[in-house]
Amino acid sequence: MKHIHIIYTFLFGVAVLLFFGLAYPHHLHYQEQYQLFFFDSNYVWDIVRLPGGVADLLGRFCTQFFLFAWVGAGIIAVLLSAVQLLTLRLAKWGWLYGLSYVPSLLLWLFLLDENALLGGVWAVLLTLLAIWGLSRLPSGWIRRILIIVAIPVVYWMVGPAWTGSHYHRYPTVFPTLLYAAWLFAVVLPLIVRALRKKTADTKHYAVTLSSFAVVAVVMGCLVWKNANFKAEKVMAYDFMARYQQWNRILETVNAEKPNNQIGVTVQNLALAMHGMLLEQMANYNQNGIAGLLPDVKEDATSPLPTAEAFYQLGMINVAQRTVFEAQEAILDFQKSGRCYKRLAQTNLINGQYAVARKYLSALQKTLFYRDWANETLTLLGDEEAISKHPEYGRLRQSAYAEDFYFSDHVTPEMLKSLYYRNKDNRLAYQYLLAYYMLTGDREGYNNFISTEQ
Repeated sequence: MKHIHIIYTFLFGVAVLLFFGLAYPHHLHYQEQYQLFFFDSNYVWDIVRLPGGVADLLGRFCTQFFLFAWVGAGIIAVLLSAVQLLTLRLAKWGWLYGLSYVPSLLLWLFLLDENALLGGVWAVLLTLLAIWGLSRLPSGWIRRILIIVAIPVVYWMVGPAWTGSHYHRYPTVFPTLLYAAWLFAVVLPLIVRALRKKTADTKHYAVTLSSFAVVAVVMGCLVWKNANFKAEKVMAYDFMARYQQWNRILETVNAEKPNNQIGVTVQNLALAMHGMLLEQMANYNQNGIAGLLPDVKEDATSPLPTAEAFYQLGMINVAQRTVFEAQEAILDFQKSGRCYKRLAQTNLINGQYAVARKYLSALQKTLFYRDWANETLTLLGDEEAISKHPEYGRLRQSAYAEDFYFSDHVTPEMLKSLYYRNKDNRLAYQYLLAYYMLTGDREGYNNFISTEQ
C-alpha cells in the first residue's frame, strides 16, 4: 500500500495509452503528417531562439514518432502521467488526491483537438519541473538568486504564460484548456499547501481510492463526450489512402459505408484500383462527382485524398499542384513529410530531377523518411530503372503528353485525354464512365461506348 499512488498513476497512463492507441490513432497520424522534424542545426536554431522554443522543439521531436500510433500514444501517456506525478509531489493532497489529476485531464481534453500541438504539454511539464526543482532547494539567499535566474530561463523554455507561443496550429485560436491546465498545475498545489492541516494524508486508503475513482469516472465521461470520433473516421480513410491500403479500405466501407466527401472519394478510388468501380459504385453511398473527383478546396486536409486519385490516374501535374497548395495551406507554416514525398515522386515522374533532389535531400535530414529518400535518390536520371519501376513507370506512361489549362473542376475531356493517351489506363476508363453515370450524361456515355466497340 506504500506505493498506491504510483499504481493509480500507472492505471491513468494505461487509460491514456489505450485511448490514443485504440480510439484515436489517426488523430496522431494527422498530427505527424503536418509537421516535419529535421535533424538540422538551422532548423533547430530557428525554433529554440524564440520564447517557448524549447517546449516547441521537444513537441515537434516527439510528434515525428506519431507516424506509429502506439508509440505516439505511449509518449502522450508518459507526458500526462509525469504532469500528474509532479503536481502530486508539490503538495500533500490527502483526501483531495483526486484533484492532482485535473491538470493532466485538461491536457488530455486539449489533445482531443487535432490542431493542438504537443509543445503545449511540454510547456506545462517543464514549468512543473522548474517549480519542483526550486521547491527542493533549502531556504536562503542561494534559493532566492536561483529563482530570479530561473524566471527568464523558464520564459525562454516555455514561452509567455498566455500568448505568443506555438501551442496550437491555428494562430488565432486561444487554447483555453491548455492554459487552464497550466494554471491549475501551479495554483492547485499552492491551495492544498495552504490548507495543509485540513488536507493531511490519511491512513484510510479507501479515501484515496474513492477520490481516484470519482476523478476516473468524471475523466472518462468528459473525454468520451468531447472526443471527435467523426473526424477520426475521416482521418482513417485519409490514412489508408496515403498508404494505398485498398483492401483495408474496402473492408472498412463494407462494414460501415462512409457518408463524408473524403470517405466517398477514397472508397471510389479503392473500388477503381480493384477494377470494380463501374460494377459496384451503385452499392455504395455516392456524392455525385464530388465523391469521385471533388473540386480542390483551399485547406490542408481535404485536397490530399483527391490528389491521391489524380496521382493514380496519371494526372501528375494536377496532383503535384494540389499537394503543393495543400502544404502551403498549413496554417502554422510547417512542412509535411507526406507532401514532401509526393512532390519528390511527381517531379521524378516528370523528369524534373533537380527539383526532386531538393525534396529528397530535405527528407534525408529526417528520422523516418531518410531510408526512402536514399533509395529514391538512386533513381534520379536512371531512365531505365524508372521505366521498370512498378509505380513510376506505369504513371509516366499514363501521364498527359501535352500541356493544357486546368481549372479546379475535372472534365470528361480530361479523362478521355488520359485514356486515349494510354488505353491500358483502366483507372481513367472507369473514372470517365463513372463521371457520365454520376452526372446523368447518357449521351456522353453512349457516344464513348460506341467508339470503343
